[in-house]
Amino acid sequence: MVEYVFTERAPRPIGPYSQAVIAGNLLFLAGQIPIDPKTGELVSGGIREQTRRVLENVKAVLEEAGCSFKDVVNVTAFLKDLSHFNEFNEVYSEYFGDAKPARATVQVARLPKDALVELVVIAYRS
Repeated sequence: MVEYVFTERAPRPIGPYSQAVIAGNLLFLAGQIPIDPKTGELVSGGIREQTRRVLENVKAVLEEAGCSFKDVVNVTAFLKDLSHFNEFNEVYSEYFGDAKPARATVQVARLPKDALVELVVIAYRS
């Protein structure tokens, strides 16, 4: 059985998809970009501000599904510019702490709404 996750604390999908889907013990989050859920607009600032907003969005969806960052098993990070890698990691580490999910980080030509970062997350629900 598949369940769909939705919370007002994260941005509404900008296309025909769900914020997250629960399939068995796995939670699959749709890609999150730095949209402020209150305004529906991309947050201003650089990679630090955008990474923080993305992680707040991820946190909201995880919590709605009964999970936390400790439950995350895999992250795919898309950065517009890999020269932001260290700054991205500094903010990312604040949220994940001792949790160390598997991760791939790639540079991409363009992200929705010209964001600097997008995260795709998979969590395990015990």
